Amino acid sequence: MTRIGFAYNQKPGQADPSAAVVVGGARDEALDSDEPPSISNLSPGGEAVMTAAPDPDDQFAEWDSAETIDAVARALSALGTVVRLEATADFPARLRAERPDIVFNVAEGLAGANREAHVPAICEFFGIPYSGSDPLTLSLCLDKARTKQILAYHGVPTAPFRVVDRIEAVAGVESLRYPLFVKPLYEGSSKGITERNLCRTPADTDEQVRFLLERYAEPVLVEEYLPGDEFTCAILGNGDGAQVLPLIGMDFGALPPGALPIYGFEAKWLWDRPERPLRIFECPAAIDDELRGQIERVSLAAYHALACRDWARVDVRLDGLGVPHVVEINPLPGILPDPSDNSCFPKAARAAGMGYDELIQTCCRLAAERQGVRL
Repeated sequence: MTRIGFAYNQKPGQADPSAAVVVGGARDEALDSDEPPSISNLSPGGEAVMTAAPDPDDQFAEWDSAETIDAVARALSALGTVVRLEATADFPARLRAERPDIVFNVAEGLAGANREAHVPAICEFFGIPYSGSDPLTLSLCLDKARTKQILAYHGVPTAPFRVVDRIEAVAGVESLRYPLFVKPLYEGSSKGITERNLCRTPADTDEQVRFLLERYAEPVLVEEYLPGDEFTCAILGNGDGAQVLPLIGMDFGALPPGALPIYGFEAKWLWDRPERPLRIFECPAAIDDELRGQIERVSLAAYHALACRDWARVDVRLDGLGVPHVVEINPLPGILPDPSDNSCFPKAARAAGMGYDELIQTCCRLAAERQGVRL
């Protein structure tokens, strides 16, 4: 029987999934607090907007809960014997000892700009097939600036940007048009992305860039803000066989009154609670066929430009003229199993008539077929 190694990172203290609170659809004990978000910002119309004060520790925001890990393992068990390989310091030794036929990888890593590439690189070192994109693609996609450079080279629309690696360099963004949006260069899961990141003046930019440089100790991406609607595009497959699942549109009207149209930290981690779920996602997105086709084409172009494999999620936002621009690409998409969670890839799969187990198994089969592994 095929032996499937399952590589993952589990949130600390998550042995019992029911012991954690829900944060943006994901479970995270670090935010287990009854304190409401503070009112500390103003929208363009002068209305009060809720923001976090202070920011919680989001170090493990990208890691998976025990509930998700168990759900993935159950799905894979229909294809073979599952060998759990948590991506801790002893992962290389355990992988070498177990030598599974293939590794199903959802490990995000912990430290460094190449952390998402660690598990695939180790698999390649030992000659063990694995699912998903290769180390180069994973590293490039985690680096938002490198992603945008490659997209621009291939003619895929993306917002003009600059990278600031020290506060003295913030003057270099003066050629960009305000408003601007700033974010940490190497983070995912909306880490470091709050309403304060929308900067309308040079003073705003200086203040928030300074904060992000100090908070995350990494460069900051500064890009022109795209004011249009936002969509998420889940892609499954390889080469010409890659298919776009039903598009997900974001209904920013579901956010609290006065909130900015941004799906970031506040929306994911503060306003989306089990007792008050945030109905922000619409799938399939209620748009006409022409716009849907444009978004699908630009998403597939980005998927291929970055050489993604098996699956990835592409985030797209419209500019002021309604032209789709790629915001970023996530080749390790979130896959929360509970249908009530705001987890985009499983939501798109369900809209396509594909259950959670089928989604996980399809990705594993795609990886196996690509590498000649029999399941």
